[in-house]
Amino acid sequence: MRYILAAVLVMSSLHAQTQTNVPRPHLPGLAHVAFRVSDMPRTLAFYENLLGYQEPFSLNSDNGKPTISFIKVNDLQYVELFPGDARSQGQLDHFALYTDDLTAMRAYLSAQKVPIVEDIHQGRIGNSFLTIRDPDGHPVEILQYSKTSLTARSQGKFMPTSRVSSHITHVGILVSSVGSAMKFYRDMLGFREFFRGAGGGDGQPGWVDLQIPDGSDYIELIPYSGVPTPVYLKAQNHFSLVSSDVQKTIASLQTRATMGLLTSSLNVENGGNLPPRTNLFDPDGARVEIMEPMSAVASAVATSYPDQ
Repeated sequence: MRYILAAVLVMSSLHAQTQTNVPRPHLPGLAHVAFRVSDMPRTLAFYENLLGYQEPFSLNSDNGKPTISFIKVNDLQYVELFPGDARSQGQLDHFALYTDDLTAMRAYLSAQKVPIVEDIHQGRIGNSFLTIRDPDGHPVEILQYSKTSLTARSQGKFMPTSRVSSHITHVGILVSSVGSAMKFYRDMLGFREFFRGAGGGDGQPGWVDLQIPDGSDYIELIPYSGVPTPVYLKAQNHFSLVSSDVQKTIASLQTRATMGLLTSSLNVENGGNLPPRTNLFDPDGARVEIMEPMSAVASAVATSYPDQ
């Protein structure tokens, strides 16, 4: 009986090893960020008239009410806008990564014992995706672009030269524990830490930047304690657009400051070992950061940090 039990334990161990050795498919970049909005026409005006983007397609409910509007940043990146209730208006709903093999990604996540909140299915615009959650409950979609989707049909279109930026560089999210978030994003999904900011309380960093495994995009972990207010959530959960010259971008935005869409003054911010940047806010108060490229500054400051 002892020999049988030993054999079972060995087989179980080998099976566990096999499962954890399932290779992780590529994760090349951020696909989209999604926000809840109170007034869809006004928020669309913010992105189209102020920031210079276009809406290539949208989805409506059976009764004709808008359910999702898609703002195109480039062929692989979008901002998704959902109608929100009084509690969720202006809040980050989720963000998405894209992969070249969604089926293999599901197998990898299962091997890592990551719960699949929403299994693989085809979205209404034609791309397949699944949903997981990080330790703080942020929904993270992982999708695979389809050659027959609405995004594919829009390739090379709806990208006017008037848009303030052609790339989403990162999404910032509040986390209650840097250590737990690092285990999820770094240890499980394969992100790589490349920058850590000072200024956090209770021995925490001000923020931690983690680069996506197979690309240059990144996520920004922002530690917090206590219960964040809705206003604080809107200000900290954000996304960032790249600009080669923030001062010129500000000047361009100021010439478009019509219809009250620019709700605060724009100034170039410096310091913190970060490139020049500025912040503006959508009609619900969600923060959009515009920043010059991070890579040169980050590589000059630091390349590795101790585990937290």
